[in-house]
Amino acid sequence: MKKRNTIIIVVVLLLGICAFFIVRHGARKSTSDEIFHIEDVSAITKIYMADKLDNKVLLERTSDSTWTVDGKYPASEGMMDMLLETLNQMRIRQRVNRAAKKNIVDNIAVSNTKVEVYQIVPFINWFGGKLQLFKSEKLVATYYVGHETQDNMGSYVFREGDDEPYIVHIPGFRGYLGPRFEPVPELWRSHRIVNLPVTEIQSVKVDIPNQPQESFELVRSGEAFDFFCQGQKMPAFDTMRVGQLLSSFVNLNFDQFAGVVPKVELDTTFARQPGFILTITDIKGNVRSLSTYIKFTDPDALISAHGDQNMADFFDVNRQYAILDTKDTVLIQYFVFDNILQPASFFLGKDKIVSK
Repeated sequence: MKKRNTIIIVVVLLLGICAFFIVRHGARKSTSDEIFHIEDVSAITKIYMADKLDNKVLLERTSDSTWTVDGKYPASEGMMDMLLETLNQMRIRQRVNRAAKKNIVDNIAVSNTKVEVYQIVPFINWFGGKLQLFKSEKLVATYYVGHETQDNMGSYVFREGDDEPYIVHIPGFRGYLGPRFEPVPELWRSHRIVNLPVTEIQSVKVDIPNQPQESFELVRSGEAFDFFCQGQKMPAFDTMRVGQLLSSFVNLNFDQFAGVVPKVELDTTFARQPGFILTITDIKGNVRSLSTYIKFTDPDALISAHGDQNMADFFDVNRQYAILDTKDTVLIQYFVFDNILQPASFFLGKDKIVSK
């Protein structure tokens, strides 16, 4: 009796597995716009993108809302939300014209961004998802994203396993999909420096190498902070200005990665001492540092500048360079850092502000 029951169970499981593959095979061959996209983006665990110029990036989910770039850097929440939204909302707009099919296929073969999407999927998925067994990570879709259409309202996309490419778009979106699949790691990295409420800040140190007497440090003392200048604890300071400084560390971001810095600036700006060195330590002991440098609006103009011209004419009045954690060169906005990059005298109520 036991042997018979075991045989029945095995037969049922085999029939179920066969039915699973039959249904899956039939669905995979269908090319309706209902299944061209990724329905459940919450189950996506990994997205790999690469192009023909050797650019590549690996995006991996570490929790429900956080991702990493190439296993090393936090990913931008906004960029990841947009990518997942794109995978979920993209639809086939139309088939490629038969006469143009060969040219489109050839163009995609020469220039494309390959997009691999991985999900946690069950090997057995019965009763509308109520019974899911043997879950594992699998490659569920591979897209080759080509160039945009002539009207710039869609992109040519070939999905591995299909017989032909399609014009794909996002209904209601005016534009094409290519820029949403750029395999450049810096584009996907988070621009966040820190996201610390006041209760999680242990200390803030601002060093001004050219004016060391204006350097200072704020150090937590219970629920409050002590203000130190030249190693001495100050008996009084402007609590409103210090409060504005401390509140600036909630969702503090840089503007963008600097990319390739012009040689003339490497020989001038970065050859000098930084204007400010900002060091932020949280209550867990994590440290972030930022060293700032002036930025020129047009570095090449310095080469042909006349001797009687004021150097300030060439300064970028909106942004400056910063080196984050001695590794990444980024751009920051003066407007964002105005409450932070000030001398000690500013917080001691003397209203003396040094040039950044």
